[in-house]
Amino acid sequence: MAIWIQAGLWGLLSGSALLLGALGGWFLRLSQPVIASIMAFGAGVLISALAFELMDEAATRGGLAAAATGFAAGALVYAAANALLAQYGARHRKRSQRPPPQASDSADVAGAAIALGALLDGLPESAALGASLLDGQGVGLVLLAAIFLSNLPEGLSSAAGMRRAGRSPAYVFGIWTAIALLSAIAAALGSALLGGLAPEVTAVTIAIAAGAILVMVIDTMIPEAFAEVRSFTGPVAVVGFLLAFVLGRLA
Repeated sequence: MAIWIQAGLWGLLSGSALLLGALGGWFLRLSQPVIASIMAFGAGVLISALAFELMDEAATRGGLAAAATGFAAGALVYAAANALLAQYGARHRKRSQRPPPQASDSADVAGAAIALGALLDGLPESAALGASLLDGQGVGLVLLAAIFLSNLPEGLSSAAGMRRAGRSPAYVFGIWTAIALLSAIAAALGSALLGGLAPEVTAVTIAIAAGAILVMVIDTMIPEAFAEVRSFTGPVAVVGFLLAFVLGRLA
């Protein structure tokens, strides 16, 4: 099977966590501390994956300068896009039960902004997942697990907000199915397009994804996790980081 097809399938698997989360948000009533704990754990796993897999791979392929340039660019672009979406209600897109939207924002607009925010989060993650196949050693399982865990509460949050806005199940699950498919496409493109490029270009692209993921973790995952589990956020994230590090070494 072609590598880009494999990448697309792995991207679809990681993106399916958004749809699973949406199903949970529509039909279940999970407590915020449970979701926050999952988020804190996922944040630790993601930080470990981007440090020891993505940035290490970028520096190995294209050198420290290329990795640093891409990392800074990804952070800046993601931060700007995230700030824009936050104005329309996407700031708390990873919270299992969001507060009501501000008077200037309808729940419908906020729900749509959260979906766009999920797409913003998912594109660099999926591209990085596809790029992890380029070394010929298979998909980065630690990165895959990290993306899956971070996607669950995001789908949960948006589904709850859209349900309050009166959207139909077909509309809600149609959006998340579309985003899961876009995640698969991003992963496939990340593998297909980067495979034939110069090592420096590949390194910059991988580092861009890493920078965007780190800003996403700091701006969205950690604050929402801390809002619910407070002093347990750090220890739970450390467990996730350590587990990812150990699994990466054993792989």
